[in-house]
Amino acid sequence: MNISVLTVLSELYKPFLETSLIKRAVDKKIISFDVDDFFSFVVSKERIDAVPFGPCAGMLIKPMVVERAIASKEESHGKAYKVFFSPQGKKLTTHLAREIALKTQETGHLMLVASRYEGVDSRAESIYADLMVSLGDFVLMGGDIAALAVLESTLRFIPGIVGKEESVVDESFSGPFVEYPQFTEPVVWKGLEVPHVVRSGNHAAIKQWRENEAARKTVFNHFEWFRGFPVARHECKLAAQYIPHHYTALLHNDVLISDSQVEGTTSVTSIDIHDIARSSRTYGVQQFFVVTHLIDQRKIVDKLLQFWATEGIEYNCSRHHAVSHVSVKDRLDQVIEAIELKEGKKPIVVATSAREIDHPHVITFYDQAEVWKSERPVLLIFGTGRGLSDERMHKANFLLKPVRSCEDYNHLSVRSAVAIVLDRWLGINERSR
Repeated sequence: MNISVLTVLSELYKPFLETSLIKRAVDKKIISFDVDDFFSFVVSKERIDAVPFGPCAGMLIKPMVVERAIASKEESHGKAYKVFFSPQGKKLTTHLAREIALKTQETGHLMLVASRYEGVDSRAESIYADLMVSLGDFVLMGGDIAALAVLESTLRFIPGIVGKEESVVDESFSGPFVEYPQFTEPVVWKGLEVPHVVRSGNHAAIKQWRENEAARKTVFNHFEWFRGFPVARHECKLAAQYIPHHYTALLHNDVLISDSQVEGTTSVTSIDIHDIARSSRTYGVQQFFVVTHLIDQRKIVDKLLQFWATEGIEYNCSRHHAVSHVSVKDRLDQVIEAIELKEGKKPIVVATSAREIDHPHVITFYDQAEVWKSERPVLLIFGTGRGLSDERMHKANFLLKPVRSCEDYNHLSVRSAVAIVLDRWLGINERSR
């Protein structure tokens, strides 16, 4: 199995390939390397690069230079699976590294094309690249660091390179959870002690502790990875133990009733209660609060809740389970007090809005770690009418960015907005693997 590398800086690779497991794999003839620079494929005084067409800074490697280099290596080692590097490429993940390893085993020849300057002519990429890879949402001065990262991550999946298969299987990002914490001697270091369970010799207890710690670390630090993984039901339940309890509140007070920023009170509607209760139950919300200070409105809600607590059980059992998690309160302060009484901690209040307003702590749907790090319950508040008042939003700990699309129209019903927010904040959104 051969790995060809085409680069401008071939000397970068020599110390890397003569180190550790890679050198051992070369010595055992599991893999071989053919590293060459683009300068080998031009005649004397011919440049490998040229100025791009149009107003643009930097230089591009010429397509015919890439063509000659690829043709030479494929003539020597056979047709290759060719990987180019670009910020526009597919992000490198464990799954992508495994895919590259499988392609390498199938073809017996992996080629890494590491450009420099402003890259290579796009026509060379479109003709020759089997895969474009990016390390992330940032720009490097060239593709060599990315090529080395691909080698490090991919070669782990080639049989015989890593000694123990479990060293690969149990690593972070090989499943829905990152790796659990690990410790060695001494038992106490800088006042920190290795957990007793790890030293107990009880393999079942150690296994359970490791699973729990891996789930906890994943939820708080890598929730976006977890929610994009094809997780099993038991894995969801394990992760759910570490997601802070969430609550929702639909406010009919402290809301705007016109575009002129007039505050007022809106009427309760049964469809909002039904649909938001069902959305809340679907995403594991502990309780959904309807907030109105109007006595007649509260009576209407109480009557609806009473029906679903009694006759509604036989009429629609699933609707009964959803509505049984609904409570009605006069004011938001009462909601916060009720949550604190139940949880022993005040909730973090996260306001939502369809409007962009100034707030000291605006968050996105990727900022769960920022909110959850306090390990307090989370209360998501939604406004009826024209949305929450500015004053109410400014009193919240965080303001969630509006739900948006590429269209100018932005007039979702509140029950639709709640469903979307809950899905983006707590939902499992499996990526294609």
